[in-house]
Amino acid sequence: MTAPHGDSHPRPGDPLLDGPHDPEHDPRAAYVLEPSHVARLTSRVVSTTGRTAEVRSPVNDAPLAHVPQSSEADVAEAFARARVAQAAWARTTAQHRAAVLLRFHDLVLERADEIMDLICWESGKARIHAYDEPAHVALTARYYARTGAATLARRRAPGVVPGLTKVEVNRVPKGVVGVISPWNYPFTMAMCDGLPALMAGNAVVAKPDAQTMLTALLGVDLLEEAGAPPGLWQVVAGPGAEVGGAIVERADYVCFTGSTATGRRIAAGCAERLIGCSLELGGKNPLIVLRDADVERAAEGAVRACFSNAGQLCVSTERLFVADQVYDHFVERFVARTQALSLGAGTGWGVDMGSLTSADQLSKVAAHVEDAMARGVTILTGGRHRPDLGPYVFEPTVLEGVTPDMACFAEETFGPVVAIHRFTDEADAIARANQGEEGLNAAVFGRDTAHAREVARQVRCGTVNVNEGFGATFASIAAPMGGMGTSGLGRRQGAEGLLRFTEAQSVATQRVMPIAPAFGLDDRRYAQVMTGALKVMRKLGRA
Repeated sequence: MTAPHGDSHPRPGDPLLDGPHDPEHDPRAAYVLEPSHVARLTSRVVSTTGRTAEVRSPVNDAPLAHVPQSSEADVAEAFARARVAQAAWARTTAQHRAAVLLRFHDLVLERADEIMDLICWESGKARIHAYDEPAHVALTARYYARTGAATLARRRAPGVVPGLTKVEVNRVPKGVVGVISPWNYPFTMAMCDGLPALMAGNAVVAKPDAQTMLTALLGVDLLEEAGAPPGLWQVVAGPGAEVGGAIVERADYVCFTGSTATGRRIAAGCAERLIGCSLELGGKNPLIVLRDADVERAAEGAVRACFSNAGQLCVSTERLFVADQVYDHFVERFVARTQALSLGAGTGWGVDMGSLTSADQLSKVAAHVEDAMARGVTILTGGRHRPDLGPYVFEPTVLEGVTPDMACFAEETFGPVVAIHRFTDEADAIARANQGEEGLNAAVFGRDTAHAREVARQVRCGTVNVNEGFGATFASIAAPMGGMGTSGLGRRQGAEGLLRFTEAQSVATQRVMPIAPAFGLDDRRYAQVMTGALKVMRKLGRA
C-alpha cells in the first residue's frame, strides 16, 4: 500500500487506522496519577535549585509532573550521600545483596500493572511493549541474585612456585557508579545497569532522561521497599551537558545508553579521569532473510523486529535484506502484516504499536521519510503522521528503493521506518549488512539453523538472533549484550555485566622462601636453579 503522504484523515477499512477502543483506558482521558504519589516520587530527586521542568505525556499532551532540577552542587551532594551508603553496603555479604534483589524481583512482578501504566503515559508505547520492561528487569534482578555470589567469590590462582606461592583473586567494588539512561525503555534502562552494580557492592547515582523520570523514580522506590538502604541509589535531574557532565567528573565508573555522539564525549571524559565506562550507542541494525527461510515466520518476526516500541529501540531493525528467491512472497506477507497492525496511544491492551515519544522524534522520522520520497523511494505502506490517534503517532513505514543519497540509508532513524533490499548473493548480503561503522544487533532467518548460525557469525554485531529479531538475545540475561564498532563499549548482562563494576585484586602469600636468592645461593646460581625449574614445569605442562 502506498499511503498519501501528509493525509492524516482516516479512510474507512484501512487496517492501520482503527485501533481497539478501551473505555477504561481512553487515550484522550486526563492523567489520573495521584498528586501525592507524584510528589513522593519527585521528592527523591536531589535538588536545591527551586527549579522544575514540566513533563507532558505523548499520549495526549497532558501534564504529568513538574520534576525538580539539580545543580552541579546537587550532583556533588548525591555522590557524597552515595559514598557514605556504599561504604556500609560493601561490607554486607553477597547473599544479603542477593536477597534484596530477589525481593525487588517479586515487587516488580507484583506491581507490573502500575509500572506499565507509568511507562505508557511517559513514553507513549503500546502496553504489550511496556510489559517487556518489568519482565526484563525482573529477569535481570533474578539472574544476578542467583549467580552473583559465585561470580564475585574469591578464587584461587596458580602461584609461581607450586606449593610455596598461594594466590587469591578478589573482586572489589568500584565505588559509586554513574548511570545515565534514556527515555525509550525508561524502566529497563534506568534499572538494568544499576542492579548488577549494587550486587557487586557499589552505590549508584542516576540521571534518567527528563521525559521519563517518574518511571525511573518508581524503580528506586521499589528497590528501597525491597530492602536497599536509603541513600544507596541517588537520583539527579537536569540538562545532560550540565548534570551528565558532573556525573562523569565524579563517578568511579559510568554506564550510558544513548547516541554515539554523546557516548564519544562521555568516553573522552572517562579517559581523562582514567575510569572505565560501558556505552550502548546507536545502530543501523540489519535483518537477513535467507533463501530457505520460512516466509511466514520471517515476516512475522520482521514486523516485531522493526516496529516494537514504534522502532524506538536501540536493537530495532532498520534494514531488511531478502533473498531473491523469496523476495516477492516475503514483501507481500511483510506489508500485509504491517498493514494489519493496530495503532494507538493509551494504556490499554490490544494496541500493536504505540506512539513516538516526542515532537523531536516525530520530526526526525518524518524528515527521513520526506527526504526519501523527494529522492524517489517507493513507500510500500505507511509514511504518515497520525495526529488523530495521538500527537506523535506515525504509521509503520516500509520503503523500497532506498539509495545511499537518502538520509535513512545510513543514519539511524529510531522510529517505525524500515528499508527493504533484494539480494542474489549471500556473501553480498553479509557485506551489505556489515556496511557502516555500527555493529549493535542483527537477525538471520533461515530453516537450516546451522547455516543461519554460520551466517550470523559473519555479521559484525555484538548480538545476532537466528529466527528472531532481538528478543532472544535481549532476554537471555546470562549472555553478554553490547555493540561493536561505534555501537558501544563493554557489555551488560552475563558475568561481564557484573564484573565490569569491580576491580580485580590479587593477593599472593609466599611460603618458606622468597622470590629471590636464598639458602646460600648467589645470584648466578639462583638464576640457574630458577631456569631449571621453569624447564621442568614446561615439561610437566604447568601453566
